[in-house]
Amino acid sequence: MLKKLRTVVYHVADIEAAKNWYIKITGVQPYFDEPFYVGFDINGCELGLDPDLTNINPGNQSVAYWAVDDVQAAVKKMTEAGASIVQEKTNVGGPIFVASLNDPFGNLIGIIEGA
Repeated sequence: MLKKLRTVVYHVADIEAAKNWYIKITGVQPYFDEPFYVGFDINGCELGLDPDLTNINPGNQSVAYWAVDDVQAAVKKMTEAGASIVQEKTNVGGPIFVASLNDPFGNLIGIIEGA
C-alpha cells in the first residue's frame, strides 16, 4: 500500500523567511514559488511550504526523516541556521543514527544516517 515518502509539507507563518531558510539548508532553489505554496524537489521528494495555518495545532506532528550522509554535520548546519535540537544524535540499531530538530518555524524535522 505505502510505497515511499513522496511529499513533506511544513506549515509556516512566514513563507518568505521559511523559503530562504530551506534554500540555505538544502542549497536547492524552489521549482514552484508562489505566495500560497513553495515547493522544492529534494532528490525526487517534495518539500512543500504552506502558509495556511487553518486547523494547524502546534505539537500535533509526525516525524518524517530525511536521509543525510552525516547526522552530526547536518545537526550542526541546521542549529547554526536557527534550528533547535529535539533529539540528539541517537543510534537506533547497527549503523543507523537519527536526530530531530525544530526548524525556526516550529516544524519537526527528522534526519537519518545509514539507512
